[in-house]
Amino acid sequence: MIITPNTEELLLAAAYNNAAWCAAVCRDGGFTAQAWSSPRPTPLYYPDAVTLTRDTDTAALLAGIDTAAPRASVKDSFAVLDLAPAGFEVLFGAEWIHRPASAPAVAPTLAWSRISGPAELEAWETAWDGEESTGLFHPGLLTADAEDAGEAGEAEEAGEIAFLAGRDAEGRILAGAAANRTGEVVGISNVFTADGTQDDEAWAGALALTASLWPGLALVGYESGDDLDTALRHGFTAIGPLRVWVHSG
Repeated sequence: MIITPNTEELLLAAAYNNAAWCAAVCRDGGFTAQAWSSPRPTPLYYPDAVTLTRDTDTAALLAGIDTAAPRASVKDSFAVLDLAPAGFEVLFGAEWIHRPASAPAVAPTLAWSRISGPAELEAWETAWDGEESTGLFHPGLLTADAEDAGEAGEAEEAGEIAFLAGRDAEGRILAGAAANRTGEVVGISNVFTADGTQDDEAWAGALALTASLWPGLALVGYESGDDLDTALRHGFTAIGPLRVWVHSG
């Protein structure tokens, strides 16, 4: 893949957007010019650090996290680090994706709306998890803005966050996604379906609702495997690789 200046700008925006999302969910850590990192272990599924540049200093990055914690992990946003000498191994690889605001959308079949209130968020997380709400997505995320990001380290890092839900006629949440805006991009993550709902419905509904919440903004995120194929069908383009490293100790 040829990385053009425009692609590099998108990669930087995608990495920063994802780091801001991690900071908001984890309610911990801080930003430097090179990375976001948390000195304490982060929740399940979330990295202890996310790199923001290609030239992130490895020693400084690892000094900012608890590498002795079980499953300590680093999101290598540009797939350029070699953390094996420090006892890490690659957990998985994925592709950053980008979708211009002008890309055509497919009309969803479910009724899509933005989650509001702790009870709705709990129902959303239960549908996302497939079993029960764990409290991973805390109610503070529903009102996260510049002032609410203080616990995440920097006042402007949280941006705007929305949980998106697609419901059937009985009001059951059968699909959903999370979205967060930083600067001129909106990140899409945690896309899911339940009860046999087609994956395409989740993307169609999330994209339509996101476009109404933040009109004119490009979308970014990362996916792999079948989820990447689905995203590409919905107007995204793969723009560069990332890797997640996990400590093997």
